[in-house]
Amino acid sequence: MAFLELAKKRYSTRKYSTQPVEKEKIDYILEAGRIAPSAANYQPWHFVVVQSQPIREQMWEVYRRPWFKDAPVYLILCADHRVSWKRSDGKDHADVDVAIAADHITLAAADVDLGTCWICNFDTAKCSQVLSLPDHIEPVVILSVGYPLDDVNTERHTSQRKPTPEVVRYEHF
Repeated sequence: MAFLELAKKRYSTRKYSTQPVEKEKIDYILEAGRIAPSAANYQPWHFVVVQSQPIREQMWEVYRRPWFKDAPVYLILCADHRVSWKRSDGKDHADVDVAIAADHITLAAADVDLGTCWICNFDTAKCSQVLSLPDHIEPVVILSVGYPLDDVNTERHTSQRKPTPEVVRYEHF
């Protein structure tokens, strides 16, 4: 599949089958995240895979949306700010690096016919507690993962994205 086809295929899934996701597919998408580029190649990420019912139920308190309960897998992508690259002005690139890994994972998931939803509006303190994260590890993104039940219009980008001239500049703003 051509890259733009794959990118158009990926969308925020909010309706999942309860069908379990095969370990091979989980391993595949995690590998895509593992090999993602990062600032200075510091790789300041940790990926926590949640599949068991008891931990999934605890995660429902972290992100309270009814559709979230149906996804059979949650990937919590975390940043280790102790090892992330910092720019000379102090900007910490851990979140950027985790976002790149998340993007690789979501595209790899689409490649194997899995749906994902990128979740940032969650209770980070509760998430850290549920997952027993050390103090220096920050949960940045939750990706719900599973087989999608909703349909997506791959041509939605024509009407639901800003036109190219509105977002692209050459040589100067």
